[in-house]
Amino acid sequence: MTKLTLGSHPFLLGFEQLERLVERTAKSGNDGYPPYNIEQTSETSYRITLAVAGFSEGDLSITVEDRQLVVRGRQTDDDTDRMFLHRGIAARQFQRSFVLADGVDVGEATMENGLLHVDLNRSVPDSIVQTIQIKKG
Repeated sequence: MTKLTLGSHPFLLGFEQLERLVERTAKSGNDGYPPYNIEQTSETSYRITLAVAGFSEGDLSITVEDRQLVVRGRQTDDDTDRMFLHRGIAARQFQRSFVLADGVDVGEATMENGLLHVDLNRSVPDSIVQTIQIKKG
């Protein structure tokens, strides 16, 4: 018995990239930090909100790499002259990735009250009907 994968199904031509995308998403291994929300703000837009308390705008970077939105945080440890009796707020780095569908573009990013908001916009293509001419062989 042959195992059919998504990309090898005879009715799904050209969807090999979707199968690779699902595999890549499953392997992303995000550990839950920082916590985040994803909300749909309109018919064609979304907002990702990450709780990044303790990070400044300069500690964060947002990039799009191979249709993945990647948010990285790295705090500089300038606490050499401070003596902590208890340190419960760790200055740890993170990387959080979100896979973007074709047609989804990153809009603006804003920081407010320890929350990083990243707006996404989806372009909706016009419905196109294409007629294919049949040539004589």
